[in-house]
Amino acid sequence: MKVLVTGVKGQLGYDVVNELEKRGHDVFGTDVHNMDITDGAAVEQTIKAYMPDMVIHCAAYTAVDNAEDNIELCRKINKDGTENIARACRETDAAMIYISTDYVFDGQGERPWKPEDRTDPLNVYGLTKYEGEQAVQKYLDKFFIVRIAWVFGVNGKNFIKTMLRLGKERGAVSVVNDQFGTPTYTYDLARLLADMAESDKYGIYHATNEGGFCSWYEFACEIFRAAGMDVSVTPVSSGEFPAKAKRPENSRMSKEKLSEQGFERLPDWKDAVKRYVDIIEK
Repeated sequence: MKVLVTGVKGQLGYDVVNELEKRGHDVFGTDVHNMDITDGAAVEQTIKAYMPDMVIHCAAYTAVDNAEDNIELCRKINKDGTENIARACRETDAAMIYISTDYVFDGQGERPWKPEDRTDPLNVYGLTKYEGEQAVQKYLDKFFIVRIAWVFGVNGKNFIKTMLRLGKERGAVSVVNDQFGTPTYTYDLARLLADMAESDKYGIYHATNEGGFCSWYEFACEIFRAAGMDVSVTPVSSGEFPAKAKRPENSRMSKEKLSEQGFERLPDWKDAVKRYVDIIEK
């Protein structure tokens, strides 16, 4: 199978390419230097030249707070860029996997969000990712939309790297204890995305690691435990950390659809944190 992966230098794209190559697929990884997704002509030219069976679209504008001041750029990448890819996929009869986010929901309540639940984004980032979802559904029948949350991987910045750095620098951190979800390790997610690419069980899915839900505070505590670090972690309210972009309090995601469709769910998030910390702390 021929697979084109966008965002190859990002946390997820890097792991997806590696997983697909391990399985023997013909993989072409792209970034802004060899395919600018905001350039519709360039996207069409690249995809028609490679003629993939599947496009896994991992590239995105993910600077959540900066997005509030850069609405046009965020929309150009997350909505327009996704639409460019979806159009090219339609013209070449390629299937598509689009990576979305828990931020498409309003974060209210305590019930885990189901794929079919009503969306109501709280911030610009969430809105533009939802607009990307709409573009995929407008142009394609053969698609997966996979919503993820609290992502960490080898490349780029993430919460675990920040906590380890602050823990070493300060020996104490304060972390919000009123936002709940489940972390997602890109190494584990890449395996699921490859499974999806090898199937035709199209639709909207939620995918985070298993092991129940936690707060960011509990996530931080587990990070330091996994790293064997003695760091004081103080739980605080999100109101004590004001940010430009409003964050959802409830990012709990229901993954029942994965089981219903025969996909193997991701490992326990605590196990994932331990494996990840062991890698980056070597």
